[in-house]
Amino acid sequence: MTVVPRLVLSAPSSGHGTSAVALGLLAAFADRGLDVAGFKVGPDQIDAGYLGLAAGRPGRTLDARLVGPGRVPALFAHGAADAGLAVVQGTMGLYDSVAGQPETESTAAVAIALRSPVVLVVDVAAMGQSVAALLHGFRAYDEQLWLGGVILNRVASPRHEALLREALDDVGVPVYGAVRRHELPPVLPARRHGLVPVIGRDADALRAVRRLGEAVAATLDLDRLLTLARSAPAVPGEPWSPQPAEPVPAGGEAPPVIAVAGGPGGDYGPAETTELLRAAGAEVVRVDPLRDEALPAGTAALVVGGGLPESYAEQLSANRRLCIAVAELARTGRPVLAEGAGLLWLARELDGLPMCGVLDAVGVSRDGLVVGYRAATARTDSVLAPAGATVVGYKEHRAVLTPRAGQAPAWSWDGGAPEGFVWRGVHASQLTVRWAGYPEIGARVVAAARAGAVLGTPA
Repeated sequence: MTVVPRLVLSAPSSGHGTSAVALGLLAAFADRGLDVAGFKVGPDQIDAGYLGLAAGRPGRTLDARLVGPGRVPALFAHGAADAGLAVVQGTMGLYDSVAGQPETESTAAVAIALRSPVVLVVDVAAMGQSVAALLHGFRAYDEQLWLGGVILNRVASPRHEALLREALDDVGVPVYGAVRRHELPPVLPARRHGLVPVIGRDADALRAVRRLGEAVAATLDLDRLLTLARSAPAVPGEPWSPQPAEPVPAGGEAPPVIAVAGGPGGDYGPAETTELLRAAGAEVVRVDPLRDEALPAGTAALVVGGGLPESYAEQLSANRRLCIAVAELARTGRPVLAEGAGLLWLARELDGLPMCGVLDAVGVSRDGLVVGYRAATARTDSVLAPAGATVVGYKEHRAVLTPRAGQAPAWSWDGGAPEGFVWRGVHASQLTVRWAGYPEIGARVVAAARAGAVLGTPA
């Protein structure tokens, strides 16, 4: 059992301002000197990255589909260790699930699993007394849910606020603050920039988070919110640990150096990936695909997480020295794992721009967005998984690759053609896999890095 003061922020649906309020709360409490931690329900690494920027520690995702419902409280307790407050930002509406399994994957399900109070953020710009019926319905829908109160967003005037408060008082729903229209402006960098502003600790991103913190501190009752958070009971179960099931044998050899794509503000993959690699005995060193011209000295493996944005093709292509170094690492059979846009970086070209040339494939950006979960089966023995292993992964991309798969594909799933590439030590796919759900991956990658083995099908 782990005691962590915590709040889950959700909304009736998308677009009510939950993201801005969550970031503002973390920034406001951090400014008070409180050690805070941020989490995002679902697979969205971008939102999690900004929560981490506001909190000053890695933001993490809580996705029951990708790691299994039973691991969600454990991963939360691990990521919130020693925090004075944890804020969990919901996804979609409180009871919604993109995959149609709200009983395990909705924000409400996560809040119940964490035994956490929920504060609903509601856009009341076009609402009056009906807000009471809305909140009463959300509270009554599931008796297991702890609805702790509401934050009113886009309030029109003092008179409007008084009307709303009176209506909510009649149904016994506490109000933790009222935010006027335009007090939470859309100040964050555009999502097409992905995690780059977070990874690079961009001045505009830091300024945006600070502004949201100031707005929240001026409009919400932080003391009452912290009191609510501290009333949460202990988180059930034990915290997740990245330590492998079998201890890493002690030896005189130096730990293998594994380069992980990232920058001063974090990695392009989940924090648990790096933690698993270190726990398995690796020395993890970051390499910035946009700025660094060489791999770290002694690199024995490279891991490129799915958060590398597709929109930076020109910068990736322009960094020719690093492209050549990555191609040479792959040619020698060293493990190279690339997910999401990392696959595109390994291709011959993307939108006519030369990339690393590891894979004989061409990427082209399109307008439509491919998004969704996939229950996948490994088609080829690789650094990531043995043939026949099954995982649940997530896809979110615009660019498509031709061919879609190599002679030795990485994955297959129902309703789709084989996808991805396994070649020598390379495993590349637009499917992202949360290693926290399959912790044996970390040990496999470190073992392959130590051995320098060629695991995949040769060209």
